[in-house]
Amino acid sequence: MILSDTTIKKMLQEGSLKIEPIDDHAIQPASVDCRLGTHYLLVEDTKMTSITLDSEINYREIEGDSITIPPHSFLLATTKEYIKLPNDLTAFVEGRSSIGRIGLFIQNAGWVDPGFEGRITLELYNANSLPIELKAGRRICQLVFCKMDQKAEKPYSGKYQGQKKSVGSRVFLDKDI
Repeated sequence: MILSDTTIKKMLQEGSLKIEPIDDHAIQPASVDCRLGTHYLLVEDTKMTSITLDSEINYREIEGDSITIPPHSFLLATTKEYIKLPNDLTAFVEGRSSIGRIGLFIQNAGWVDPGFEGRITLELYNANSLPIELKAGRRICQLVFCKMDQKAEKPYSGKYQGQKKSVGSRVFLDKDI
């Protein structure tokens, strides 16, 4: 079940769902708009010949109130909002339609697990033939919350828990079976 604005407001007020900072106008009929933060990561491609799943990736860190993404380029960014999900709630990260219409694709692997706490790292890709300038504080994505049938037996406690800035891939830490 996807949560309505009424339920989202109630959960925020009682503290079972945390989104900080948040303004009332960020709460949409079935989602919450999140804004772009000020921390970004770019793959440091001059120091690597390829990316593999079993070695750490080098990133260049950028702090700033704006960033320009060149055409056909990728970077990681973070939300301004810090969230904390209860153990029976999950969230989908979706790009805003108005942002997608300029050719900016926004992802976060699309999913936030129950029990996650932190700022959301966004994967941004400029599919346009022109650079796209982004400014911190602008609405960039939305969270759609979905109630689970019961609390997770093992809520999220993984390698991205508590992140406060953009965090690069930690796939090299996976213990695949």
